[in-house]
Amino acid sequence: MRASERAYQTLREEILDWSLLPGTVLAEVEQSERLGVSRTPLREALGRLGAEGLTRTARGRGVVVSDVSLEDVDELFELRETLEGKAAALAAERGDSTVFRELQEELLAAPGLINDGDPARHDYYGLVGRLDEAIEAAISNSYLAQTMRGLRVHLVRVRRLAADDATRLTAAAAEHAAIAEAIAAGNARLAEAATTLHLHRSLTHLKATHTPQ
Repeated sequence: MRASERAYQTLREEILDWSLLPGTVLAEVEQSERLGVSRTPLREALGRLGAEGLTRTARGRGVVVSDVSLEDVDELFELRETLEGKAAALAAERGDSTVFRELQEELLAAPGLINDGDPARHDYYGLVGRLDEAIEAAISNSYLAQTMRGLRVHLVRVRRLAADDATRLTAAAAEHAAIAEAIAAGNARLAEAATTLHLHRSLTHLKATHTPQ
């Protein structure tokens, strides 16, 4: 793996899991020494992170980890509703019903994963990721899929702003199951509506349980 790719992957993971908090200064000398790369590949890595919106340039401070605020969340969810609602509708029109029926059944059983604690919850998030991937594959629109993947980078960080409680996750699993069911049935309008409902409830929960970082 190239030095710039290694630096990029490490910094990206640390930003997404909040090991590097918003506002953290990514000084070139310090990060080069810590990551064991020269400054040229580090700059390339920082440039890629900046293009994703994970870092920004702050006057007098250099490159810092981008902030995440409730204002950002509102904008993200506005975009999510537009993109993901359309994607669900297209998946219902173009997707393989068998794939989504199987995902629906797994999502209906997801409360067992959620209630088994943190390690099992990673399996739940993986299941939701598989639904996202299935929708992306079904829509046959590389531009829409790429845009949604870029958006989800920020959603991983947003999760940390809300309480990750079993009650909400269980409800979200049922909402995801309803999306999969509508897609499997080939009902585009219902798939879009189910997606909109899920996003509305997710945003409401996030705002109600927001924990300042």
